[in-house]
Amino acid sequence: MPSVELEEETIERLDTLRVEDESYDELVTELINIYEASEYTMFRAGD
Repeated sequence: MPSVELEEETIERLDTLRVEDESYDELVTELINIYEASEYTMFRAGD
C-alpha cells in the first residue's frame, strides 16, 4: 500500500474535519467522493 507524508498543517486541517473517531482513511475517502460528485455535477451541468 502506498504511503503519503503530510505536513503538520494538513494534519491539523484534517483533524478539524474528522467526526468523533473517524479514521484519516475514512475522511480522505469521503473527501474524494465529494470531489468526484461535484466534478460529475459540474460536467453534467454543461450539457
